[in-house]
Amino acid sequence: MADPMRIRASATGELVEVKILMRHDMETGQRKDAAGKLVPAHFIKTLVAKVGEKVVFDANFGPSVSKDPFLSFKFKGAAKGDKVTVTWVDTVGDTRTDEGTIT
Repeated sequence: MADPMRIRASATGELVEVKILMRHDMETGQRKDAAGKLVPAHFIKTLVAKVGEKVVFDANFGPSVSKDPFLSFKFKGAAKGDKVTVTWVDTVGDTRTDEGTIT
């Protein structure tokens, strides 16, 4: 299981800014190991952020995203104290869900 995501969410007026740091090696499938064999692809392919049941961000990633990706986005329609739940799924079926509280 991957390390927990670091999620920071803050509201300014009606706008909420979310910042996420995900711990993941994000292997492209194109790098070779010391023996010259390809390291299999292993990267985050989908990410969904929700407040309650409302999807506020939905993304599809590819192999070109860097190791330990950082993501920032803004949305309207939430208030201080609401929980932002972020879930990702990677190419080998591993999944991670974490949440942060809007401050």
